[in-house]
Amino acid sequence: MLTFFGLTPQYKQLIFNQIHDLVYHGGGGFIHSEVYNMPVWLRRFHINKINEYNKKQAEKVEQAKNQSNPPPSKPMGPNINPSSVYNFKK
Repeated sequence: MLTFFGLTPQYKQLIFNQIHDLVYHGGGGFIHSEVYNMPVWLRRFHINKINEYNKKQAEKVEQAKNQSNPPPSKPMGPNINPSSVYNFKK
């Protein structure tokens, strides 16, 4: 296959993956034609920023999991004096 007249299939796959990722994971900030016509360096910049954001969010979730409160040792019952429950007279 002659590749000097166009893009290789591998490079096409890379471009379409980048376009998909920016449109899908970009939070509604990008449309297909905008990303398709975007310079490569700018497209990579935005993808790296989204990756950094997702990593920070994952770290925050992991920290929240590690800081969970321990369960109480014994469940608490109602604060009632047993002698007043049955109204027994002595």
